[in-house]
Amino acid sequence: MSANMKTPRRRGSVLTLVVMAIAVLTILGFGLLTVSLGVSQQAAMIQNEAAAMAAAEAGYEKAVFWMSKQTDMLGALEDADASGTLDFGNSQCDYDIDLVAFIGSSPVYQVRSVGRSGRFTRTVSVHMIQAVGGWSMGMCRVPSGSSSTYPVSYAEGEVIDMPIHINSFGDPEDSTRDIHLSGDPLFLRPVSMGESRYSSGGYDKYAGVIDVFDNGIYFNQPASRITDPVTVRQKVERFRDSTDPRFRFTPKGEAKVKNPLPTVHLEFFVQGGVGKIRITNNCTVRGFRQDRDERTWDFKIKDGDPSKFERYYIYAYHLRPKEADDTGDRFVVNVEDTYVTQTFGQIETEPGGQIYVDGNVVIGSGDITLPSPQDVVKGRITVTASGNIWIADSITVDGPRDADGKPSADNPNVLGLVAQGVIKVIDPGMPDYSYVDDTPKGWDKDGDYSKYDHIYVPVGLNDVGYPPSTYKRHLPDPTVVEAALTVGGGGWGAENVKRNYYGGRKEKSSPQDRLVLRGTIEEVLRGVVGLIGRDGYLKYYYLDERLLTGILPGNIWLRGKYVPLPAGWQDTRAAAD
Repeated sequence: MSANMKTPRRRGSVLTLVVMAIAVLTILGFGLLTVSLGVSQQAAMIQNEAAAMAAAEAGYEKAVFWMSKQTDMLGALEDADASGTLDFGNSQCDYDIDLVAFIGSSPVYQVRSVGRSGRFTRTVSVHMIQAVGGWSMGMCRVPSGSSSTYPVSYAEGEVIDMPIHINSFGDPEDSTRDIHLSGDPLFLRPVSMGESRYSSGGYDKYAGVIDVFDNGIYFNQPASRITDPVTVRQKVERFRDSTDPRFRFTPKGEAKVKNPLPTVHLEFFVQGGVGKIRITNNCTVRGFRQDRDERTWDFKIKDGDPSKFERYYIYAYHLRPKEADDTGDRFVVNVEDTYVTQTFGQIETEPGGQIYVDGNVVIGSGDITLPSPQDVVKGRITVTASGNIWIADSITVDGPRDADGKPSADNPNVLGLVAQGVIKVIDPGMPDYSYVDDTPKGWDKDGDYSKYDHIYVPVGLNDVGYPPSTYKRHLPDPTVVEAALTVGGGGWGAENVKRNYYGGRKEKSSPQDRLVLRGTIEEVLRGVVGLIGRDGYLKYYYLDERLLTGILPGNIWLRGKYVPLPAGWQDTRAAAD
């Protein structure tokens, strides 16, 4: 009996164990399924969040690319819907661009891009400004004829203390370098190129010279829009329209000389701690032009086409109306009298000086009766001309300086020069060359101007042994220019540099003087400054870092590159419940 009673108990125990095992396995299975599902969901969440961020960044890149293609960003924001949508299937984004502020006169744009994937949203918000280069050019070449150019080299002994940008010349992947070197010039800042380092066949164009660029060289960079006449025209027209009507000039140029060029003469000086300008309207430049291409380096682009060129009339000397003081053609104003603001919607720039000339401009004084210091700018001002701007003496800014001679960071004074023609340093010897005139029109050795309606205006410095009124002139060595230069019709350089035994500048220190530039340059192509060891100038160019801060009035920057402000990048995440 006892034995027969034990069997059912064992069977019942086994059944209980089986049920318990099944329960444990079921619970474990559910746990594993839950863990697996959690891992899958976590992976999907990570994937969706990454996709949302990638979409947001793609929208940002698309917006910046759109900005780089606009002829004028401020105008584009007024005329176009600066927004868009991208769809990547498992993710999407919406982006938009707005003007939000000015730093000085430099616009600040906000690019906002919202990426979505699943229940995740990532938002990228970036405050950006237009990149300001040091020396930007469409090509590192000078015109040599109506449709031909010649490479210009950075030479041994030259110091270039400013970032350089050169647009691609021809095919970016051709086998020829777009920057040209003679010896070992000193580049103290980075260099950026529109072209590729390598040819389409893999040839390294820079293998033999890469060590010259001690501070780096970058390739495939966005182009400067200086080569686009539409961009330049739109910027200039906005500048003109925002200039005080009292300082918009259309000179007549009525003096009876050969090749008359209507011009406004500007003479900067400081008196009693106040920056001033003597403005003389309705001046006339006596122009001179060589009769063959092979006799000159003085070209500008033709009809707005940066691949076509024409010889232009260079500065020989200029005259003013004799009664200019009585007629109101000549007058003195404070620099601050020219101050205006540019307004876009409810946002406006800081005040700054603007002068617009529908014609040509001469800057520099040879009048010893003007208060000293002469040819010194105190204030913030930009001068824009539809024609040429001629530099006729050293022109510097007032205020504190660093030990290296550059204006210090807290110096508030700045000059901008913008020309739809060229910006050139005159040859002071032109009035003295018999192939122009035996003596300048409107000049009298005894100072008797009774028979003249227009009289000769000396610029620069009188030669030793000659009176202040003489036409025997020279420029200082070094000639110093402190300005931001924008040259929409050609290049920055010096006029009448020798070519094939024709021309030839009058230097103070033979065979070459020194040209010191502290500022920035933006030009369609290079202008000739000098011939190494033979004629003209040696270059000493230095970046004025203050120009990167928006200090310059007028907003005529033309780089196609936009960069985030320091600490200007923000991104945020959000997930729906």
